[in-house]
Amino acid sequence: MSSLQFVWFLLIGLLFAIFFFLEGFDFGVGMSVNTLANNESERNALVRSIGPHWDGNEVYLITAGGAMFASFGAWYASLFSGFYVMFLLVLVALIMRGVSFEFRNEMRTDFWRRFWEWSLTISSLAAPFLLGMIFTDMVKGMPIDAQGDVIGHFTDYVNWFSIVGGVAVALLCYLHGLNFVRLRTEGTLRERARAWGKVLYPVLFAGEVVFAILVYVYTDFFTKKPISTLLILAAIVLLSVLAYVATLKDWEVTSFISGGLTLPAVVMLLFVGLFPRVMVANNAANSILIKNASSSAYTLNLMTWIALCILPFVLAYQIWSYWVFYKRIKAN
Repeated sequence: MSSLQFVWFLLIGLLFAIFFFLEGFDFGVGMSVNTLANNESERNALVRSIGPHWDGNEVYLITAGGAMFASFGAWYASLFSGFYVMFLLVLVALIMRGVSFEFRNEMRTDFWRRFWEWSLTISSLAAPFLLGMIFTDMVKGMPIDAQGDVIGHFTDYVNWFSIVGGVAVALLCYLHGLNFVRLRTEGTLRERARAWGKVLYPVLFAGEVVFAILVYVYTDFFTKKPISTLLILAAIVLLSVLAYVATLKDWEVTSFISGGLTLPAVVMLLFVGLFPRVMVANNAANSILIKNASSSAYTLNLMTWIALCILPFVLAYQIWSYWVFYKRIKAN
């Protein structure tokens, strides 16, 4: 394995981690529109809190997919063809969520306005749930033939591990969204978000225990990488505990950062366990390795220079946009 292959594997993992941190609170706020808000003004405040950011945050998922296509063509082909239906459902959820922001503002009747608000909530739940299922299935091991084609059945995609993984990612996003609401709003909406966090963090702790047990049962993480797996699982729990304590103490920034970092920590757990593979097969001989899945050295080198040139401008623009829209929002 070359250094560039290793760097691009890390970079793809980093892009997914950034996506879940940034888009995670967008998903959480979307779920909150019909579970946290009590009236139209509060729902408007929640939508306004992520209005300037959600589409920009979503770009990291597209970038991660594009980087995978360009740097690890065999990984991209196996993953996206093998999980075609699930990725299609993710795409439908993201489309429905995107149009919901626009359509709800154009509706002239309460029925259709509420219809698109519920569409926003359901699609904001479906997207992280399905992505969580995909990632957990990917590390669990799939029936892959010698050509790298995934030939799975229903239970290969839908099983206890993938369901718990999907629920865990969705719940982490919801809590991340609640912490973001506390940062961006004021008044009763903010206090209600804190109250929900106090209730849901103990549920998350129980879910993390179940998830850790299923990682032991369904993956080879504990046999191949026991120390790193235990350390990352411990970090996930510690970050969640810190977020819970910060919620109890009403430390808004601390709860937002520590709670949000649990999502990149989960991505780290999966990518560390995956290494040096990109797809895990039930038959270990058919697992796809980084060194066999990557593009040529010339392609990787060219992509590296392009990334180094573009990345500073993207980060500068995004930091500027958050700075411009930092003020709290109050429901009228």
